[in-house]
Amino acid sequence: MNTIDDQIAHRFEDEVRFLQQLVRIPTDTPPGNNAPHADRTAELLTELGFEVEKHAVPVADVHAAGMQSITNLIVRHRFSNDGPTIALNAHGDVVPPGEGWTREPYGAEIVDGKLYGRASAVSKSDFATYTFALLALKNSGLPLKGTIELHFTYDEEFGGELGPGWLLKQGLTKPDYLIAAGFSYQVVTAHNGCLQMEVTLHGLASHAAYPSTGIDALQAANKLLTALYAHNDVLKTRLSEVPGITHPYLNVGRIDGGSNTNVVPGKVVIKLDRRMIPEEDPVAVEAEVQALIEAAVKLSPGVKLDIKRLLLARSMKPLPGAAPLVAALQRAGEAVFGESIPTSGTPLYTDVRLYTAHGIPAAIYGAGPRTVLESNAKRADEHLVLDDLKRATQVVARALAELLAA
Repeated sequence: MNTIDDQIAHRFEDEVRFLQQLVRIPTDTPPGNNAPHADRTAELLTELGFEVEKHAVPVADVHAAGMQSITNLIVRHRFSNDGPTIALNAHGDVVPPGEGWTREPYGAEIVDGKLYGRASAVSKSDFATYTFALLALKNSGLPLKGTIELHFTYDEEFGGELGPGWLLKQGLTKPDYLIAAGFSYQVVTAHNGCLQMEVTLHGLASHAAYPSTGIDALQAANKLLTALYAHNDVLKTRLSEVPGITHPYLNVGRIDGGSNTNVVPGKVVIKLDRRMIPEEDPVAVEAEVQALIEAAVKLSPGVKLDIKRLLLARSMKPLPGAAPLVAALQRAGEAVFGESIPTSGTPLYTDVRLYTAHGIPAAIYGAGPRTVLESNAKRADEHLVLDDLKRATQVVARALAELLAA
């Protein structure tokens, strides 16, 4: 394996510069104008000697999903016409930087061996990990069989249906295995599902001097919020058997309402996020949340209710066929890190569920620290330790070499 490691070490400065260029192009989602990033990524991949397929999602579909532009990329490198096809997927879209940064969010500045910037950890880092792992194998001279595909997509923040989901539905890919962007040393084999809902409470606005002439939607929302948060006490008793996942949780992420200080609020909109452990049935969860909302709103006479589902992302569960992939990643990780690499679940939800729903065995592994929180992923001062980038590239390349060994 020294040949692979030597290849990665020889090109590591190029790998870091590659990642810096990707971080410096904003892909805030929303608004989701991500085609320019894909175009630049394709140029960089072409400069490295890869043939790049650009698959633009129809504008009407993108706008209907609340974004501006999406172009997904596929690179296919065939070592032989037989053997398995292994896809590597990472997403380029990110949440906006937000406040609290001490470094420029899109500066890709390197300080004390850490590269700072939005998506430096999740998951533009694995654009670099996977590209340079493949490059190392391509130049290693090892007798390999099969195909490696790079899937670089741009819809994870909005659910992935126009990213990997779109590629799969269009029949553009059907790999035998998938490795997806990671965020810690563990090999992740399961993740939570997620239900997101928009709840609108309609009252009747009136002058604050005559509150009895109105119907206060905010008071109704207050009762609803109390019921929703109290429900977490129930959810904490539903424990998952998957290591790394504890219990379901409900969070209210956004509230909009009212028109002015001197007006009784006539409308309030609440957006909530209900995380589902792998053992839960998404249909039953949605019915339970809806019943909870309806019961709470009934306590406020005159208030009308609208409920809209924003997202239903199913959980990821290990498929039986994933065992060789997981074992290869663990063996490679132990060789590189000098310690055993456990499997675990994560309370996050990811695009991987879209592949496993098509029967494709998958695992989550890529560049990151021991825990996702250490990288400040999706928070201020998100960063990636460059040593972790190099080690992850080595692990992925070694695992792929094992799985594609002639």
